[in-house]
Formats: sequence, C-alpha cells, structure tokens
Amino acid sequence: MQQTLNTTLLIIGGGPGGYVAAIRAGQLGISTILVEGQALGGTCLNIGCIPSKALIHVAEQFQQTRHHSQGSALGINVSAPTLDISKSVEWKDGIVDRLTTGVAALLRKHKVQVIHGWARVIDGKTVEIEGADTRIQCEHLLLASGSKSVNLPMLPIGGPIISSTEALAPKALPKRLIVVGGGYIGLELGIAYRKLGAEVSVVEAQERILPAYDAELTQPVLESVKQLGIKLYLKHSVEGFDAGTHTLQVRDPNGDSLQLETDQVLVAVGRKPNTQGWNLEALNLEMNGSAIRIDQRCQTSMRNVWAIGDLAGEPMLAHRAMAQGEMVAELIAGQHREFNPTAIAAVCFTDPELVVVGKTPDEAKAVGLDCIVSSFPFAANGRAMTLESKNGFVRVVARRDNHLIVGWQAVGVGVSELSTAFGQSLEMGARLEDIAGTIHAHPTLGEAVQEAALRALGHALHL
Repeated sequence: MQQTLNTTLLIIGGGPGGYVAAIRAGQLGISTILVEGQALGGTCLNIGCIPSKALIHVAEQFQQTRHHSQGSALGINVSAPTLDISKSVEWKDGIVDRLTTGVAALLRKHKVQVIHGWARVIDGKTVEIEGADTRIQCEHLLLASGSKSVNLPMLPIGGPIISSTEALAPKALPKRLIVVGGGYIGLELGIAYRKLGAEVSVVEAQERILPAYDAELTQPVLESVKQLGIKLYLKHSVEGFDAGTHTLQVRDPNGDSLQLETDQVLVAVGRKPNTQGWNLEALNLEMNGSAIRIDQRCQTSMRNVWAIGDLAGEPMLAHRAMAQGEMVAELIAGQHREFNPTAIAAVCFTDPELVVVGKTPDEAKAVGLDCIVSSFPFAANGRAMTLESKNGFVRVVARRDNHLIVGWQAVGVGVSELSTAFGQSLEMGARLEDIAGTIHAHPTLGEAVQEAALRALGHALHL
C-alpha cells in the first residue's frame, strides 16, 4: 500500500543548492523533506568541485617533489618520487566522505527528513519516489536537480572514453590522455594529469583555451600549459574515435584530418541542466533554452514551484546555488528577499589560478561605461616571489567619473583566495580610494589588490 507523506517544503536534489535550502528551512522551522537519488552533496561534493581540487593538490605535490628530485633552487634535494594513485584516490574519497557525512549530520540536526530515491514529479504539489511506493504532498516544491556533463554523440562515454567523473577516480594513470574541451573543467584536469606524469593533449574548437575569458587574463595560463608540455590543438573539431587503433580523429583549421594516438579521451565540453528522467515536463514550466526560467526570487512560472542552481542555467556555480537555496527557504518563511548579487565570483583552478568578479574591461565598454583599467603584476610582489610564482597580475576596472569599482580579475598562484575580497568590495560599493586607503598586510598577495587600486589613481608604490 502506498504511503503518503505531507510537508511544507519538498526539495528535489541534495546538491549544494538543495541541501543548503533544506538546512536553512530547518533552522526556520519549516517542515522539509529532501529527496536525493545518489549521494548527498551532489556533483560538487562527490564528482566535481571537491574531488577535483583534491586531485589537483595531489598533482601539485607530486610535481613539486619531482622538481626537487632534479635539484631545486631552494636547496631541497630528494630522490625521485613514485605515485600510488590508488592511495591518492583513497585520500580524496576520505575528504568527500567526511563532507557528505557532515551534510547528512547537519540535515538531521535541523530535522530535515532525507529520502534516498529517485523523484518523479506528478504535479506542482505531488511527487512520487520510484520503487519506494511513497507519495509526497507539499505546499512548496523546490527543484534543485543540478546539471550533467554534455556528451558528444561521436564520443559515447565508455571504455577509453571518459567523463570528468571517471577522470576523478582513476584506477591507473594513462600514458597518454587527450582532453576534448579547453574550458575550465578540461584544463583543470588536463593540467593535473600532466603533473601526475601523463602525456596530455587538449583539443579545442575555439581559437583560444578558456575562451570564456579575455586573452590578457588567460595568457599566463597558456604559458604555463606550454611550459608543462601539454600539446594544444586549437580550432580543431573532433570527428570520432577508432577503438582498434586507439586514435582520435580530428579535423584541423584547413579541413585536413589528423589521427591522434591516445590511451584515454576525456570529454569535457561543458554541462547542461538536468531536466530529463524525472517527469519535469508534467509541470509545463516556462523554459529559458535548456534551463528553467526563474525570476529574481527563483520562482518558476508555476506558483510555489521554485528552481535554483544549475537547473536554472548560467552561471553554473555551487556558491550561486547555495545563496539561492538559502534565499528560497527565507522567502517560504515569509521574509522579503530577492536574488540580486552585484557579482558572483568565477574561479578556475588551473595553474596559475584565475578569478573573475564583476565586469571585465570589454564588458564595461559593451554597456557604455567609461572606465579606468589598471593592473599590478605579481612579478613586483614580494610574497609571490617567495612562493616561486611571479606570473600573473591583479586587474581592477573602475568608473572614471566616480571611481566606483565595477570589476576585478586576477591570474596567479593562490588568487582563488582573493575572490572574497573582490566580491566584498563590489557588494559594498567600494571606490578605488577605499581599497587604496586600506592597509594591506605585508607580505601578502593581497598587496597586489591595493597596488592595482593605487596604480589606477596614478601612484602605485612598488612599480
């Protein structure tokens, strides 16, 4: 006999958006059920942000040790290292397990009922759990099913053709890896595999790697990629894979066909909203391309049906989903909120790292803003020198008339950690004088932030 559960809020999807919405709803005393078919934490915790950063860290440590085995300028000398990738994966899995266990504990603490199973939407108030003979009735339905990797029909996943999911849990390292896609996912993993010892090539249809970012910002990453010995096939299109000869067929800009030998092919050409397989079409919601259309309160075209995170389209960022989830819970509790951030930081964990917050110089120009653009190089920053990483810079974009800062960009070692300062300055409406007049600790990479603002005002101190 089918059991029926009743709740105020039903959340489909236990990724960053869904679980944060559930925790906040629990804090606010809202009766909440969360349905998740796989592990809590979604793509981000299990097969995305967290495991990829763990693998990147392993790769960096291995490369540094190998560097020291060849005689280091620091005077550190060690014997040539070996890598047990199974132990590396075990360490990565341990981190993932601690985080997902922590999420489960937080949900329990806030009295959120978690149902492990696949949801199937009946209507805006009713969801069934497949195979569990359970029906859930709710007042509010929050859709947070995330996104999935875009597959290429000529490269079906299986055997030597892998997605980022398989790349993050290698049983063994390939001797040769071709990455299809020169965006942030492909480059993060391609660089990590190169540092772990694989021969890596990247095939990208556009004329540049990281084509979503401007050429000046990506130049240090391009230099690093070349220095690492990663081969780039830019403006090349993929035609197929021959399993018999282990060759990837690509077409060059002149239309000629190339056969690239490889052991594995990593397909990393982007992600798309996860709208299939759970009867979403029953709701007949207004769509924005392949994503669900939402307003500034994350409401869909159906009353009391909400959508957050990757399901609602770009930017597909875990921290955006979390902020939206928190807001929706507060709206259901009767608070007045809307999702209107001044900027959302985007970070690439390549080598070097890359951060974009707010408007780039080109974006400012495109909306008719007359801006001062100023950069400060890490080559003139003492802390960067002590980290053996002088590549890159911090760049500020500010209105010429009133010096209001509208954007920050940075590329260099550890700049992901500057994203918080960049985001805060934009949210608080900082002007160049505010940043220039704030005493920044010495020696830190953050001094480059102050110096970029000082330079925009015409008086950088260390340049």
